[in-house]
Amino acid sequence: MPVRRPAPDRGRTLLGPALRLIHTGRTPTRSALTAALEVTRATAGAVAGELAALGLVTVDEHPVGSGRGRPSHRLGLAPDGPVVLAAQVHFDGLSVALAGLGGALGEAVYHPLPSDTDPERMIGAIAAAGAELVRGERRRCLGAALALPNPVREPDGTALAALHFGWPGGTPVAELFAAAMAAQDLGARARSPLPTAVANDANLAALAEHRHGAGQEARHLLLVTSGHRGVGGALVVDGQLHTGSAGLALEVGHLTVDPLGRPCPCGNRGCLNVETDPEALFAAAGRAVDPARPLLDQARELAHDPSAAGAVHAVVERLALGLAGLANILNPDRIVLSGLHQDLLAAAPSRLPELVARHSLWGRCDQVPVVAASVSHAGLVGAAELAWEPYLRDPQAVVR
Repeated sequence: MPVRRPAPDRGRTLLGPALRLIHTGRTPTRSALTAALEVTRATAGAVAGELAALGLVTVDEHPVGSGRGRPSHRLGLAPDGPVVLAAQVHFDGLSVALAGLGGALGEAVYHPLPSDTDPERMIGAIAAAGAELVRGERRRCLGAALALPNPVREPDGTALAALHFGWPGGTPVAELFAAAMAAQDLGARARSPLPTAVANDANLAALAEHRHGAGQEARHLLLVTSGHRGVGGALVVDGQLHTGSAGLALEVGHLTVDPLGRPCPCGNRGCLNVETDPEALFAAAGRAVDPARPLLDQARELAHDPSAAGAVHAVVERLALGLAGLANILNPDRIVLSGLHQDLLAAAPSRLPELVARHSLWGRCDQVPVVAASVSHAGLVGAAELAWEPYLRDPQAVVR
């Protein structure tokens, strides 16, 4: 005969699933939490109360109702609860922000790249910028995570093919970031030692979109994005990032879409990486880039310029070929486009999905929705998700 666990133990095992549901906005009331966890009202109330005691959520004292059924208590995230530090390295700068639960990102602060882009100097610069935010914050900081524009091997956290900055293969970015944060003065309120993590920016953007944006409720979400340079992609399957055997899966930028196309830093020609990024759009339009302005901002404007319609058409053709090939292989139920690709979709809202369907084996019979990303600063929001992950698994860790 199976032994039933005591109710308090059962409640503790539900803390993580409950916090994750509230964090992603899927259980706005205690009755919704009861249904989602498939527990009694008393158990759901106890779980919500424990999360409130940990300073993570709020439980409205006054039940609300719509006139049908029993009124329920509204659940929210504690506005004065702890935060994490999110950081991101871009092709042309660094950004940092503090983030609470629920994908609530504070104001992002941008810094130029240091003149020396040696990995130790660059990561030290972003750690110093993050520490300044943490010291000025009255809420407790529980962790930090860094989004990088290059593949990151798991579980050792080494960066491979850091093509934009010329970093040597196998650069120990996780170790460097942990050391750089440990060397900072974070103030008395930060957790010490501060847990840190590092991951690829496209993977983290996909996580942000799946939990808080255009990818919510998708079972197999494919995200494809082009930032300041190059193309990245990620796949979320049943709520979990698919990162392959070593964290290096879904390098979609190196899918060939034109064998005679532009040379790619990887050594190939005609990769999605160089055929659908901002530089490719400017090259197709025969326009010069203003070096005084961010490249991505200029490319997004160009995508909506009627005089560049021919260039947009050509880049959209290449993008559709790549998306169709990925759809054939991965069979996603939703494709989310961000960065410049989001603007290309806005410029060709019918043509891009139609071309994907035309070139896709499955698209001709079961067209995959192609939608625009909706999370601002998705790389930073995703980095915050990575930093929050230990506490989403075990909320009681916030007091350890």
